Amino acid sequence: MQTPKPSNSPFRVLFASLIGTTIEFFDFYIYATAAVLVFPILFFPQGDPTIAALQSLATFALAFFARPIGSALFGHYGDRIGRKATLVAALMTMGISTVVIGLLPTYESIGITATVLLCLCRIGQGIGLGGEWGGAVLLATENAPEGKRAWYGMFPQFGAPIGFICSTGVFLLLTHNLSDADFLSWGWRIPFVASALLVIVGLYVRLSLEETPAFQQAIDTDKRVRVPMVTVLTQHMRVTILGAFLAIAAFAVFYITTVFSLGWGTSKLGYTREDFLILQLYAVFAFIITIWVSALIADKIGRRAMLMMSGLAVMVFGVGFAPMLNSGSSLGVLIALSLGFGVMGLTYGSLGTALAEIFPTEVRYTGASLSFNVAGIIGASLTPAIASWLATSYGLSFVGYYISIAGVLTLLAAFALSKSLGK
Repeated sequence: MQTPKPSNSPFRVLFASLIGTTIEFFDFYIYATAAVLVFPILFFPQGDPTIAALQSLATFALAFFARPIGSALFGHYGDRIGRKATLVAALMTMGISTVVIGLLPTYESIGITATVLLCLCRIGQGIGLGGEWGGAVLLATENAPEGKRAWYGMFPQFGAPIGFICSTGVFLLLTHNLSDADFLSWGWRIPFVASALLVIVGLYVRLSLEETPAFQQAIDTDKRVRVPMVTVLTQHMRVTILGAFLAIAAFAVFYITTVFSLGWGTSKLGYTREDFLILQLYAVFAFIITIWVSALIADKIGRRAMLMMSGLAVMVFGVGFAPMLNSGSSLGVLIALSLGFGVMGLTYGSLGTALAEIFPTEVRYTGASLSFNVAGIIGASLTPAIASWLATSYGLSFVGYYISIAGVLTLLAAFALSKSLGK
């Protein structure tokens, strides 16, 4: 991926790429938490609580299936009119959908209309998020100087742990300071409405940027294609599919370490929700460290080698996952969670740069976004449910095997992309 001289200040570029992905993960986690604690009670007909909970979690999955739509929509304009304008539109779509969720009337007030509106907002989140990640990564990597693409590309990836810390911290504060009645009445709305502040900051920073040098060069040399998605699907299908498998381990490990582990820890291991969330908050710092380590190594030895190493690390982690999580001690659980976040960071830290550089500039926004979001469907949307079924039906060890298989897929994809992944 050849990049002309950057025209934006490094600080603005890196902050602008970070703020969007931070919002992304913040929004995803406040929704996931609310889908368990709030939405079954407030947005679904009262009856069987189990059915209401499953219906609520189904709305959580909606966003993953909507994300490829966002990839096609925002990817098209990102590759046609530019990264900057498209990122602004994606951020607004995501932000407005999230804030509206916090303002929705409940089922008790307007009946089934409330449920429908919640689903529409969740789809809106997915569409916005489908265009956000790819654009944020390109904003960073296409402004990166030679030899520092993975370093620049790691900043959007930091949005995952930061968003997780912010969302978990907010719900811990609400749990400490509000009664259950107040939380259900109005407290749960605070994180959704408050995300508007992050969106405003993100818009301010992004509107002040110049177009990325790589895309400006594509304009100057008239290399833009008419319909980027068609070009991706007809000329770059193999790379797109391999790119999706490249990201599967990151998604699978992340949602098993967070969503599944939280459910398993509070239902089977005897932890309170507060205690387990605190363990996850401590563990997530391993995520931050290994994202940084991954980027450093990837710029030294190349993205292919780094991703193959991380795939191996995921495989090994899968073998040890069950014994550590079922150790019967908080230390064992903390180690399991820390290692989960750690191997996720090793994969995730260089992933954005890798997915960006396997596509040419003229279809990079569309291709990278599509690969990433298809990986989300395969590796994330149903992973907590599959892991719960495996653990209940066959034992926790099979969840570990599931993790290891995801690591194998990432390793094989990195090997197959040897000619496309650069240093």
